[in-house]
Amino acid sequence: MLLCMADDVELATGVLAAMYVGAVAVPASTMLTARELATLVVDSRARVLVGSAQFADTVTAAAADAPDLRHVVLTGDTSPQVPGTTGLTWDDLGSAEPLSAPYPTWDESPALWLYTSGTTGRPKGAMHRHTDIRYVCETYAAQVLGMGPDDVCLSVAKLFFAYGIGNSLFFPLSVARAASWSRRGPTPRCTPSGRRTRGHPLLRRPELRGPLMAADLPRETFATVRNGVSAGEALPARMFHGVRDLYGFEILDGIGSTEALHIFISNVPGKVVPGSSGFPVPGYEVQLRRPDGSVIEDAGEPGMLYVAGESLCTGYWCRTSVNRAVFHGEWMRTGDQYVRGEDGSWTCLGRADDVLKVGGIWVSPTEVETRLLEHPALAEAVVIGVPDEDGLDKPVAYVVARPGATVDPDEVVAFCRAGLAAFKRPRLVVQVDELPRTATGKIQRYRLREQAAATVTPPQDVAEAKA
Repeated sequence: MLLCMADDVELATGVLAAMYVGAVAVPASTMLTARELATLVVDSRARVLVGSAQFADTVTAAAADAPDLRHVVLTGDTSPQVPGTTGLTWDDLGSAEPLSAPYPTWDESPALWLYTSGTTGRPKGAMHRHTDIRYVCETYAAQVLGMGPDDVCLSVAKLFFAYGIGNSLFFPLSVARAASWSRRGPTPRCTPSGRRTRGHPLLRRPELRGPLMAADLPRETFATVRNGVSAGEALPARMFHGVRDLYGFEILDGIGSTEALHIFISNVPGKVVPGSSGFPVPGYEVQLRRPDGSVIEDAGEPGMLYVAGESLCTGYWCRTSVNRAVFHGEWMRTGDQYVRGEDGSWTCLGRADDVLKVGGIWVSPTEVETRLLEHPALAEAVVIGVPDEDGLDKPVAYVVARPGATVDPDEVVAFCRAGLAAFKRPRLVVQVDELPRTATGKIQRYRLREQAAATVTPPQDVAEAKA
């Protein structure tokens, strides 16, 4: 059953009801076009498509050419009219004869498919079991966040994301008290609205940190917040310190994935290592491997991050070749380059495809971006490689200014050069109003590379001997 629905009681009910009857729930992004949604409906071979009334046009258009679809359901008063299907309203479902008992599922039963948003390539359906859901609640939610019956979860990530469905549905139903949902898009003012609890975890996406720091909200706005959580992109140390100093709570940065259902490396309260993803979540193993597959044992040597844990999906739906490349026995290749510190913390260097080789030396975009975000005029920064006239990659920075600030590209380059080895500095700084992102908030670097190829003059290196 595929669901394209706003965050509300109907979506939560639909997901849980699908599992109750032994079906597979497939929440889909409400930001998709009809054509994009149709791709998921066909790919998943959904028999039932459920949508919110405000997405009726998108849902009915997506249902038009889905050969396996049998039922289309919409909230509201109007039954959808799609040839070859039975149209129903949400209230029609409520008048059906109730089941006497739930379908007898077990730990290994399929429960949930989540399509990866991905920064490149077509979406893939990560297939999760019933036991995966319990596992992330018992590990990350209970043991890292320490959630309990006094906690209310406020998450701007929507329920159709792995991150959001954990924060706003699975965690509140299993280890916390309740969830606070917002139908509005994420803004710095999407903040705790009540003081009903002693602890009020605040779960946000990383691109909101800069606006949150600039919003100048009263400190008491966050009086009920016990901690914040960030994932999706590495959280710069500047933002960790800024939010803690302004509002008095820590942000626990971490890394997770759709394939793992939630976070598997995370900072922990009171032991945050700013700029890092933290430490392995209890119940998960992580390791670094070299290109030849050998395991890296020593701290300080970067490598490809692999993860193992019981919440890993069983694979991607109908993607055999991709499954063979990504899943290796109990281990999953994440596609992220990481390094382990002497203190045991793990730090992201960027996606494997994003790491640059400049002058024969590897450069981590994350390291350069961290330095850029220390500049007082910059709110956001992304570094990509743009080939020069010889086809050699040079770092180019795309930046978003802080409100009211003026960006001087030459001064920004000089600022980077003062804090980094000179070969790591951006050769060009391009100011933009906003950065392209996926629905989950991840930077779409490939779009910046496409934009650079069309608009940026190949950067020329001043003599490296002077660097």
